[in-house]
Amino acid sequence: MIGEKQQIALQEEYADLFEVDANLDRLVKKIELLSYVNPLNIEKAKNRFFTSKYTEDPVFRYPKLKFDAYKLHRLFFSQRLERITDERIRQVYQDIIYYYSNMVQCIETIGQDKRFYYNSLRVYGSPTEKDVQNAQFILHYANEPESSDMDKIYTAEEAKAYFEKFSDQYDFPLNIKFSTHIAADAMVSNASQSLLIKRNTKFSKNQLLTLANHEIGVHLVTTYNGMYQPLKIFSNGFPKNVETQEGLAVFSEYMSGALTLKRLKELAYRVLASDSLIKGYSFSDTFDLIHSQYKLNRNDAFSITLRAHRGGGFTKDRLYLSGLKKIYKRYLKEKSMDSLLAGKVSLDYEPVIKHLLDVGLAQKNRYENLAYQQNNNTNRTLDFILNNLK
Repeated sequence: MIGEKQQIALQEEYADLFEVDANLDRLVKKIELLSYVNPLNIEKAKNRFFTSKYTEDPVFRYPKLKFDAYKLHRLFFSQRLERITDERIRQVYQDIIYYYSNMVQCIETIGQDKRFYYNSLRVYGSPTEKDVQNAQFILHYANEPESSDMDKIYTAEEAKAYFEKFSDQYDFPLNIKFSTHIAADAMVSNASQSLLIKRNTKFSKNQLLTLANHEIGVHLVTTYNGMYQPLKIFSNGFPKNVETQEGLAVFSEYMSGALTLKRLKELAYRVLASDSLIKGYSFSDTFDLIHSQYKLNRNDAFSITLRAHRGGGFTKDRLYLSGLKKIYKRYLKEKSMDSLLAGKVSLDYEPVIKHLLDVGLAQKNRYENLAYQQNNNTNRTLDFILNNLK
């Protein structure tokens, strides 16, 4: 960890940079997108959709904004970036401001259908033709026989106990909260350094191992590594960090031996659901594609459709598979993942992270992903698939 004297010297040498970084830190803490885009009435909407025999699109309710979007935009663009003398760092912060300004536009248009959808595209992009082909390639494989490890028999309280025991490997605090307003069964809130668990769900043994390595092993590791970096942007997130972070997280599932073909198919379904948005599909149309055509059970099909259509059209989920592909190919080249675990960073900015390390504005990670130490995957089908993604 960086020493106090070194930190003071850095802040004196890069005073203007640290001022901008601190200003952005105060602003960014208000705009965690996932805390706004997850509907408040998921279960009620789901029951009504099923009662209608999948014909009436759900109507979702969302949390109210807790900030003035226009004022936030103005404060973002009032930052005196010209005072940052290092051109490479100045360009990163310019990218950061545009990225978070787009994020604000996403949040302020949640529930406004096409307006939100087009803002979402600017932040997360849309599936490429190769992404869709990769998804279809995965889905043509026959389902593997399910073992007892896939039976959902553990309560949310039992999941909490499991995650607490898993986190004993790390010395960072594990703050667990229960929630009924999240689309996933568990997720990390970066802003509050919390692991959120959906209260009204059951978990399988495999799912607990998967979530532990995904959420704790990567998302919380990068949260806490980012907090110990001199610059707050490591904690708040570089532009386009989602693809890299989710790729690392699913790769952690793979290395721990938790990744299954069923889980890989889930990521493929997410790509197709995101692609359906480009084609103008309604909620019912996307659900029909996943449930009726691809024969996924209706609860999982609803969850995938919800994740894609929440807010008015949310393409974030298409990044899990492409992120995994990039991280896996990096692994095959035997390249270290350390710089990518330094915080909420992205592959696109790896050269800049190296530059920040060289000048002392970044430091070595305090925590590492323990699953990366040894490859425990024994599923040769997964290896074949991952080796043949385009």
